[in-house]
Amino acid sequence: MNTATAAQGYVPDPRNENVLVWVNGDLVPKAQAMVSVFDAGFGFGDGVWEGLRLVRGRILQREAHLDRLFEGARSIALEIPQGREGIDAAIDGVLAANGMEDGAHLRLMVTRGVKATANQDPRFILSGPTVVITAEYKTPRPEARAKGLTLFTSTFRTSGPDVFDLHLNSHSRLNLIQALIQAINAGADEALMLDPRGFVASCNSTNFFVVRKGEVWTSTSSYSFKGITQGAVIDAARAAGITVRETDMTLAQVYSADESFVTGTLGGVTPVTKIDGRVIGSGIPGPLTARLRALYEASVYPPG
Repeated sequence: MNTATAAQGYVPDPRNENVLVWVNGDLVPKAQAMVSVFDAGFGFGDGVWEGLRLVRGRILQREAHLDRLFEGARSIALEIPQGREGIDAAIDGVLAANGMEDGAHLRLMVTRGVKATANQDPRFILSGPTVVITAEYKTPRPEARAKGLTLFTSTFRTSGPDVFDLHLNSHSRLNLIQALIQAINAGADEALMLDPRGFVASCNSTNFFVVRKGEVWTSTSSYSFKGITQGAVIDAARAAGITVRETDMTLAQVYSADESFVTGTLGGVTPVTKIDGRVIGSGIPGPLTARLRALYEASVYPPG
């Protein structure tokens, strides 16, 4: 399994074999952390989640992530029983129990809970929601930043809110996974996805940007997820006087860009150097991409 330049790739860490996982209030060894086969998340992808990054003792953009989690839960009529204070305390408890202070990635997952039978109907829920928090040591692969990612444009399209609202961080990710499988089979690291109109939307797990004549372009997010890291990069760029356009863009404009990069919680800002076999710009990570990574990290990382 070669994930050296995958957008979600990370350096293996033996400490992860012994981490404790928070499952409905209990801290459980990783090998024993389980949920029921009748859980709504397992059976139907019925739930919401957030990915969190721990850097120098602080969760990056913590409040924004929790805002999105609770907004998503409300939108699918799912009440998180611990409330915001309880989830905050649980996050801190997981980190303390594992002795984590830096370089960890957390996944906070909330499903509708255990059902009486395997069907879609939420009225068959027997228990309250299932809440799980995992925390693992994850350092992004240095090869991704040094070499840049390779993308492949998938035939699977993103969706609008009337079909499947990608602003929801839903457990249901099959369309995005199908796109990634196409990209992997084409020898790429990540899938670039178009919206139903044919404009570039995002990648399967990251938000997509290009640099054109000193301007930074990204999609409007009308047909893609609106990333928290994406927003932080946009804010940092504009604060530095860099023009950012949230706009429709075509593949032709992407192919002729000077630079390209993607953003995500784990990798931050990661350069892209090839799309659909076409070299982007000079074929190496670009200078504005490097500057934007520095601006982003200065704006959200704690001092250290």
